[in-house]
Amino acid sequence: MYDRLADLPLVVDDYELDAAQRDVSSGFTRVSTTISLSGDGETGRGEDVGYDADDQRLFQDAYADGGLDLSGAYTLDSFSEHLDTLSLFPEPPANEADAHYRRWGFESAALDLALRQADTDLGSVLDRTYDPVRFVVSTRLESPERLDDIRSVAPDAEFKLDPTEEWDEAFCAAVAERGGVRTLDLKGHYEGTTVDGSVDPDLYRRVAETFPEAVIEDPAVTDETRPILESVSDRLSWDAPITSVADIEALPFEPNWLNIKPSRFGTVESLLAAIDYCEDNGISMYGGGQFELGVGRGHIQLLASLFYPETPNDVAPGAYNATDLDDDLPQSPLDPPADPVGFRW
Repeated sequence: MYDRLADLPLVVDDYELDAAQRDVSSGFTRVSTTISLSGDGETGRGEDVGYDADDQRLFQDAYADGGLDLSGAYTLDSFSEHLDTLSLFPEPPANEADAHYRRWGFESAALDLALRQADTDLGSVLDRTYDPVRFVVSTRLESPERLDDIRSVAPDAEFKLDPTEEWDEAFCAAVAERGGVRTLDLKGHYEGTTVDGSVDPDLYRRVAETFPEAVIEDPAVTDETRPILESVSDRLSWDAPITSVADIEALPFEPNWLNIKPSRFGTVESLLAAIDYCEDNGISMYGGGQFELGVGRGHIQLLASLFYPETPNDVAPGAYNATDLDDDLPQSPLDPPADPVGFRW
């Protein structure tokens, strides 16, 4: 698919950085940066979703008034090559993943701009249709009653949940009784974060047995958990370790499911190569979010619409991430844009 996009002409005259901030339901203040590339009377936008708030603010302060040599005439592919020559961080990033997140912010803005300058959209270039997007609501539960709160404004809501060590048998049973759990994210590949997952084999066993139809995402594979995971290998999915096709091929189990987060791949080329690989190998995909505050949320919804609209996509509108939920939240499935342009939902 990337071959269809690589030679799109791209003219960049200038860029802008805009800050966004929101208190979200996971108990932290989310900061992100919208990257706007302008040229030839059009503007393309992407979002840097790196989680380090101090790094985001440093980026915004250091590069808001210039400092990055982006202007020129390119193709989409040669612009990506040009980004290879630049330092997108005024100081080295604290986390390796942040380099992918920032790169995706620039790459997605360039894709949006190139498509707009060509007066077309991603679906048209790739010969894909935009379909309604089924989505799940992602949340960490302090109590099962949180699901009732969400259902009070979204009666048919389905869920992607993060089991923790507090999920004893009674907790699991109360969650299962409420129904609609489609994905359980064990977060077994996070280290040194506030959302590091447990590697308790008893928790893994409870989750696998109590939710026999749910997809189980990102388990940690240890000597103790491996026998449990082998028994449910058809339901395993992967997210945090996946940044390239090589990462898919290196997984400890042949995957039936993958969570596709475009920002983890860094480049448009790497993202589309992974989607190509999944389609060629019969791997079911679903979209994943990272508390996007701007156009990044629309990007993951658009990708879901084109490539995996019927799966349990973790691409709920950003209003679902708010601490207090509005009464008029959009419901699943989301209608696709009637007149799409560029790379924009």
